[in-house]
Amino acid sequence: MDNIKDLRLAVLIDADNVPYSNISGMLEEIAKYGTPTFKRIYSDWTRPNMNGWKNVLLENAISPIQQYSYTSGKNASDSALIIDAMDILYSGKVDGFCIVSSDSDFTRLALRLREEGMKVIGMGQKKTPEPFIKACEKFIYIEILPGAAESQKAEKKPGRPAKGAAIEKHHVEHVEAEAAETKETLSTIDNRLIRLIRNSINDLADETGWASLADLGNHMLKKQPDFDARNYGFPKMLPLIKSIDDFIVDERETGKNNIKHVFVKNNHTHF
Repeated sequence: MDNIKDLRLAVLIDADNVPYSNISGMLEEIAKYGTPTFKRIYSDWTRPNMNGWKNVLLENAISPIQQYSYTSGKNASDSALIIDAMDILYSGKVDGFCIVSSDSDFTRLALRLREEGMKVIGMGQKKTPEPFIKACEKFIYIEILPGAAESQKAEKKPGRPAKGAAIEKHHVEHVEAEAAETKETLSTIDNRLIRLIRNSINDLADETGWASLADLGNHMLKKQPDFDARNYGFPKMLPLIKSIDDFIVDERETGKNNIKHVFVKNNHTHF
């Protein structure tokens, strides 16, 4: 775990495709995987609907990168982010990247960075297209982060600058509507999840059918980068597994310090 936390990460945020609510929660989540060496955010900051980002950037020491939209309907900030990512890659100053966006335009970038041996973590809303999710080593949904709902409510409070207020109000309402829509889907245990767990146990099981829970979680991430127990309303994987009758859990204490190891087995009576 210490080696993981020592990883140097470049955090690159696409401000056009993520809400500014709970950026601090996003950075706290990223800190679980490494130390942010670069923290940059990309957008056309001259637009009035970007006013809400100002305090967020100051509070979290994120460097804003200005990119004018030269053509209507084109997202110029995507190109700026990609160019910076490649410059950072060849600088040799990081071990991995965290790309915060809900845009599939970064799919090829994520794949290219992984080809270079970089750890690539994606973070975005539930609406993020599948190709970008699959291109990342791990993908985290913003909606499951602690404080996400509270931050969205805070954005709605009065006292904002008059300039661009109508646009910002529309942005906040849109974000809250999306959060309400995805909350239920983020906490649903379905047959797809059960098959993923069952097949992963079969891949790892010893001759008696048991698989280590720690190995199981890592193996499932390789198959489905957006797997996270929090998507289903559980803080950790163990209570999620225990809630499903299709699996048997065995918690074993070993060694002088009674270190607990957890193993999981398919419950064949439910097949």
